[in-house]
Amino acid sequence: MTENPDRTSSPDQRTVSLKEKERLDDLQRNGYRIIQNPEKFCFGMDAVLLTGFARARQQDRLLDLGTGTGIIPILMEAKYHCAHLTGLEIQPESADMAARSVKINGLSDKIDIVTGDIRKADHIFPSAFFDCITCNPPYMIGQHGIANPDLPKAIARHEILCTFEDVAAQTAKLLKPGGHFFLVHRPFRLAEIMVTLVRHRLEPKRMRMVHPYGDREPNMVLLEAVRGGKARMTVEKPLILFREPGVYTEEVSGLYGF
Repeated sequence: MTENPDRTSSPDQRTVSLKEKERLDDLQRNGYRIIQNPEKFCFGMDAVLLTGFARARQQDRLLDLGTGTGIIPILMEAKYHCAHLTGLEIQPESADMAARSVKINGLSDKIDIVTGDIRKADHIFPSAFFDCITCNPPYMIGQHGIANPDLPKAIARHEILCTFEDVAAQTAKLLKPGGHFFLVHRPFRLAEIMVTLVRHRLEPKRMRMVHPYGDREPNMVLLEAVRGGKARMTVEKPLILFREPGVYTEEVSGLYGF
C-alpha cells in the first residue's frame, strides 16, 4: 500500500459513548447496532436492499466504497460472514461513526474503516485485491436536483467529491479478475451506468428494478457486474416494496426483514 490510511483500532470493546445528537439504532441482524446522526446522514432502504441483492462467500474480501456510517459492511458481515470487510469513507465524521459502530458490535477484527478518497483508492489498497466490491454512490449529478445545503448530506447524495466514472474506474483496478461489483443506483442514469461499466470491463451480469408500488415506475436499480465477464445479463423480476402505504410486500418482509 502506498498510503497510510487512518484505520480503526481493534480492542474488543462493545461499549462506545455517543456524541451529541447521535443515536444508536438496532439493525435486527445478529444483535448488531449502528450509530447515526439524523442531522448529518442516516442510511436508507437502498443500502439495505443492496445487501439483500449482493452475494458473497465466507472466504471473500469485500470493499464498500463510500461506506458512510458503515451500514453495508456490517450487514454484509451479518449475512455472509466474509473473511474480511473494509469500508472506505472520505468524510471523517461519518468514518468515525462507522468505526465506533464496528467497535460496539465487536467486529474490529473483521471490519476496517478507512478514511480516504474513492478517487485515490488504488493508492490505498493493492490492485486486484478484493473479491467483491459494493457501492451505494451519490445518485445526483450537478443539474439533477438541488444540493442539500448541509454538506455531509449533499456529499452523500450528489456527485460533489466523486462521479460514477471514478467509482467504476477504481472498482476495475481493485477487483480481482472475475470479481463481483454490486451497486444500487437510479434508473434515469441506467444508460450511462451500463456504458461506463462496459468501458471499464465490468460486464453487467444481473439487474433488478425496484418499484415503490406495483403500478409505479421503478425508483431504484440493483446491478451486479463481473470484472472481465462475458456479455450476458439476467434481468430479474421487479422487486415491489409496498402493497399499500406503510405495508411492505411479503417478499420484502421475508427477504429483507423489514
